[in-house]
Amino acid sequence: MFWRKRTISKISITPPTGLPNRAGLGIVLIVKDEAAYLPEWVSFHRALGVRHFIVYDNGCTDGAMNVLRDLLPPDALTIVPWDQTLKDGRSGAEIHNQVLAYAHALRNFGAGFRWLAFIDVDEFLVPAQAPDLLAALDDLSDHAHISLPWHMFGRNGHDTPPPGGILENYLYRSDPLTDKRGVNWKCIVDPTRVTGVRVHGFDIDGARIGVNDVGVLATHKDRRNRAFYSRAAIQLNHYFTRSDAELRDKINRGATTTVEAETHRARVMRIVDAIEKTQIEDTLARDVQQRLNR
Repeated sequence: MFWRKRTISKISITPPTGLPNRAGLGIVLIVKDEAAYLPEWVSFHRALGVRHFIVYDNGCTDGAMNVLRDLLPPDALTIVPWDQTLKDGRSGAEIHNQVLAYAHALRNFGAGFRWLAFIDVDEFLVPAQAPDLLAALDDLSDHAHISLPWHMFGRNGHDTPPPGGILENYLYRSDPLTDKRGVNWKCIVDPTRVTGVRVHGFDIDGARIGVNDVGVLATHKDRRNRAFYSRAAIQLNHYFTRSDAELRDKINRGATTTVEAETHRARVMRIVDAIEKTQIEDTLARDVQQRLNR
């Protein structure tokens, strides 16, 4: 009976057939009441060459979708209503809503893109050396799955949201090589080759395999090996907590699946403790933002 209680966290799909003129980088994200963070997040990725944003509206009540419509022209934005909790009709197992959104995006929109990235509003894709994200992906054109490790930022001493945005004010993070608790991956994929969908890894041509940001190949289970770690081309910054007040809000909003509140709180705080145990300075995202604003 145990399996019946588990969330369905992987969906198999038939990949879309790419359009002849498919090109560029799109971002797929699911949003729940994060209007305040969208201007900085959208402007940063837009300036770095993201062509289109495919946004799944998970029941926003704070005007987030109107913020997006103000920030982006119609040809750069697709909004999909996605306020739902779906379960398998026989077992009762909940279908992970984020995985379902990712699978829907791949099948319905993936044919038009060379690359699709799957990240959240608290995550930023930062080119380490290239002028934009497409240039950072140039050397990976022969690959279909790029795994980017989380670089986790904590509260950085802020009790409440500081003026000036995220990238300017959060400059200390944990080191994935020192403490791997709470570390995971987000991915950029060739949508025409994806056959299986999870939040943190995709099957490519039926295999759970891909490369890091400099082309080193590994199976998904081997990504934690030290030799696979890289941030040489693209760094994924995950601003997991933001300020202490925002951390409390994050806990109160609950998990993306139906999880008991205390279980969710304990899990979040274990990750926060790991992030803030040992921190190193990292100004890459701030420096890129300053370059874009010049």
